[in-house]
Amino acid sequence: MENLVFGLRPVIEAIEAGKEIEKLYIRKGAEGQLMNDLKDLCYRSHLRYQEVPVEKLNRMVRGNHQGVVAQLAAIHYVTLEDILERVPEDETPLIVVFDGVTDVRNFGAIARSAECAGAHGLVIALKNAAPVNAEAIKSSSGALNIIPVHRAGSIRNTLKALQNEGFQTVAATEKSTKLIYDADFTRPTALVMGSEEKGISKEVMKLCNEQLAVPMIGRIESLNVSAAAAVMLFEVVRQRIG
Repeated sequence: MENLVFGLRPVIEAIEAGKEIEKLYIRKGAEGQLMNDLKDLCYRSHLRYQEVPVEKLNRMVRGNHQGVVAQLAAIHYVTLEDILERVPEDETPLIVVFDGVTDVRNFGAIARSAECAGAHGLVIALKNAAPVNAEAIKSSSGALNIIPVHRAGSIRNTLKALQNEGFQTVAATEKSTKLIYDADFTRPTALVMGSEEKGISKEVMKLCNEQLAVPMIGRIESLNVSAAAAVMLFEVVRQRIG
């Protein structure tokens, strides 16, 4: 695992210096004044951490981790407002929202398709999401160094915010009877892609204005999420440049 900082003081200094933390792991049951200082700093910084067995930390690093290991973010994250402000005036906004996509290669492949299709940003969750690491960047062919990425504390609240900005929120699901070709993608659109196993969560699905499917002719009932995203993204392109 790359971009690791470990030890109490180095991790505290990294947070205080404004380094973006991808993941923070703290040993279960860890105590002491410095550990308390770190947890207080996390609280003030709205930084979540995961309590794990010491064996996990020992596997991650060989040095004296003192019960804490942080993985620094491989990219610079932006706010949702930043993404919206960067959309050129002559373009219709297009954002891809990830609800539970955890496979790094799928995430990278979707990011690549999104950048090629002219999407203006990606939204991922703080929890239950593929890490934005070197493997993800490689899988995206560098697209994650180009397209803005926002980490949201709540996908539901983000979708509500986008709807307030005039976006239609579109769920990709093979269970829908409405096909992607029957939708109007010339409007500002947030395309929601669900997890590899369970798809889009019920709570998020309820917030989507449209539920759309890619038509299937073969015997296998669904596409890989990255393939489905590519098909949908380029239907958006077809409608907008047509």
